[in-house]
Amino acid sequence: MLSFIKEGVKPCSFCPEVWPELERAECLARGAALKWASGVFCRPEHLERLGQYRKRESQRTASIHSRLKSVVQSYLEGVDWGLGQLREARAELREVSHDLHKADLESRKNSEEVTTLETLREISVSHRQLLAAVSNLPRLYKVRSMVLETERLVESRRLLEAHARLMELERWQDEVLQQLTSEDEELVRNYFSGVGRLVDALAKELWAVVGSGLSLACQNPTLFVSAVRIVEREEALDQMFLEERRSTSGQNTPMPPGRPRCWRDRFFKVMEEAVSARFRSVSYLHTRGPGLASHLSALQHCIMGDLSTVRHFLEQCVPSHYRLTRAYLRFCHQFLQNHLGLVSGWELEGGEIFAVLNWVLHIYNSSEMMGEPALVVELDIDDMGPLISQEGLEQLQNKYVQKVRKSVSEWMHKALEVELTDWQRDQEPDIDHEGCYHTSLPTIIAQMLEENARVALMISESLRDQTIQMGLYEMENLLSRFRDAIIVFGKEHRRDSAINSNKFYLHYLLACINNCIILKTSTESLQQQLCSFPSNRYSRISLGPLAALDRAVRKACRLVMDHLLFELQPHLQELLSRTWLDQGEVTQNMCGVLERHCEFYNRVRQPCRQRLKEECQWLTVVEYVRTLMQKRVVCRNSDERNQLAQRMTQDAQQLRDHLQSMVNPTALITALADIISLKDPNMLILMISELVSKYPDISEEHVSVLMDVRGDVPKDVRKSVIDFLEQSAPPLPQGYRPIFTEILVPSSRIQFCLPTAKCT
Repeated sequence: MLSFIKEGVKPCSFCPEVWPELERAECLARGAALKWASGVFCRPEHLERLGQYRKRESQRTASIHSRLKSVVQSYLEGVDWGLGQLREARAELREVSHDLHKADLESRKNSEEVTTLETLREISVSHRQLLAAVSNLPRLYKVRSMVLETERLVESRRLLEAHARLMELERWQDEVLQQLTSEDEELVRNYFSGVGRLVDALAKELWAVVGSGLSLACQNPTLFVSAVRIVEREEALDQMFLEERRSTSGQNTPMPPGRPRCWRDRFFKVMEEAVSARFRSVSYLHTRGPGLASHLSALQHCIMGDLSTVRHFLEQCVPSHYRLTRAYLRFCHQFLQNHLGLVSGWELEGGEIFAVLNWVLHIYNSSEMMGEPALVVELDIDDMGPLISQEGLEQLQNKYVQKVRKSVSEWMHKALEVELTDWQRDQEPDIDHEGCYHTSLPTIIAQMLEENARVALMISESLRDQTIQMGLYEMENLLSRFRDAIIVFGKEHRRDSAINSNKFYLHYLLACINNCIILKTSTESLQQQLCSFPSNRYSRISLGPLAALDRAVRKACRLVMDHLLFELQPHLQELLSRTWLDQGEVTQNMCGVLERHCEFYNRVRQPCRQRLKEECQWLTVVEYVRTLMQKRVVCRNSDERNQLAQRMTQDAQQLRDHLQSMVNPTALITALADIISLKDPNMLILMISELVSKYPDISEEHVSVLMDVRGDVPKDVRKSVIDFLEQSAPPLPQGYRPIFTEILVPSSRIQFCLPTAKCT
């Protein structure tokens, strides 16, 4: 192995010198071999296997040498084959170069001979042109006469004959252009310029016939049929020339002059223009203003009449693939879209907006127009779109609501002015079938709002809801002004009561209450219509009028009670006085006033009728007790106390007999009389405790006045009662209406001396 390593690798015989890479590889191999040998033969006993290692490495080296030789041999064989191919290619290139040289020499000889044929070619072209001219001379001589004759046919509307002559002239023109060169094309076009004029003249007459097709169909459809046949001929010629051009696309074949004409598309375009012109003439001068509804009605009758003519006459005059009814429907729809878009932009009044909305949403799609079964199959609304967009409809509805709101506001203002004038009349208000007072205000308002809601519902539920919402809002404003007017009415009555009193003041206050009750019924009816709609977005607005009605009713009732108090005031001045003790006329007079007022309250609708009677009784008792708190009478002995208590009990009974109601506040007068009539002052604390249990709002001041009226309560008893009241102070039970809270105890007059004077 060591000898093998020392021998190394011998350089190849064909390498003149050792390559640097080879030297580096040899060094690396030596280093690797030494490293391997030093690891294997690190001990002397390992040298016994040296022969085995040498034999194995010799075999490996021989194998490597044989593989290298085979690789080099195959490489050399490939190089030899490649050199052979290069030699063959060089020989073939030499032959090709020789042949090209011979061809170049031959072409130079022939080019000199080709120049002699140019003259012959020019003569041939001239001969061909002359031959074409000679063959077309008869036609060329007849061109001008045929043009004039065709013009006469067009003027006399013999359209089929004129079109046949025109087709013949165009055929001659095309044949001449094909036989001549492009240099003579302008000359030919100028000569046949009359053909172009004929095309324009024929087209003009043709479209005039198509535009008046509706009138011709009812009289003599022959002319319209001729126009359609000409259109179909031209469409067939256009298709033929387009097919020829596509089949010869590689040769760049030009189209004949004026082709393609697309007269079928022009046919439908003229029909569309005729529809627009025809409908614009329908009452167009009277469209704006009150005539808008008549204009829409005239449009409806005109469209349906024309559609009947198209379906029964024109549809039979055209090929089935024209679908003329569908096309006419589309033209009508597009015109109406543009026309109604223009109309929607005008400053329309409420009635005009209603007419537009009703026509668009109901009449147009009804069985009277496009909803007719025979037309439904032809019309695709979803594809053409609505007459007015959803946004446009919302804008129109908002405009309608604003116009109606303005009208409603003006009518409410006028109705309120009439109402205020009625209040000054020298006669009582009107009486309905139930015997209740009323005026014209609620009837006008209710009918106006109900009518507006009914009319809006003819358009849509959403418009009905917007109109009701607007009406409730305006009613709330009206009721606010109505309440202010009631307040002013009451102030003027109090100011002028001493000079020129309005003897029907109470009557009209009661009529105002009835008016509010009627308006409440109308408001609730409108609210029910809103509540039937799924959305409850109007709940906040719909509660406003009810609250305003309640405020107005409360104010009117308050004025009624003020008027009652005003008439009771002279009698209250004499109440609980010495004269009252001696005479019984005061209470009887008070009962007469109360009875007369209660008779007036019967002119009020429920539940306000009962409410007024209860308030009347409540007011009477409150004023009675307030008079007692003024200490006009202070008892000096038991006889006076018994007389006072007995008289108070009689008054309570009289008031109870004249004021029949579910509430009985006169029991308070009886309870106070029992306290005054009590013989033993020491039992006052029991009576006061019972009174406090029934009337927990009674204060120490009220009880102190009662003890003062008795005139015999010792100081220790008074102190015990006051201490009891201070310690008890029970809370007010639920549903209890305070009565003593409304009664103020007059402050006691304290005598004092001025600092500069001496006390007497």
